Amino acid sequence: MKFNLDKLDFKKIDNLEFDGIDFSDYPDFVDAFLVAADYDGEEMTEEQIDYINDEHYDFVNEQVYDSLF
Repeated sequence: MKFNLDKLDFKKIDNLEFDGIDFSDYPDFVDAFLVAADYDGEEMTEEQIDYINDEHYDFVNEQVYDSLF
């Protein structure tokens, strides 16, 4: 499965799993990162996960926070 990096639809990302969550870093969680997710019903590749972590950390951070609270 491929997605167009220029037109990434964040609404299609679900089943997110995170690691690196440190509650002593609340509310920033700067060490948290995405380890797995689905895009449009298919498991994302490691390359796609890395792209999301590197280029869209604001999305990752928001999803971490939403998953905890």
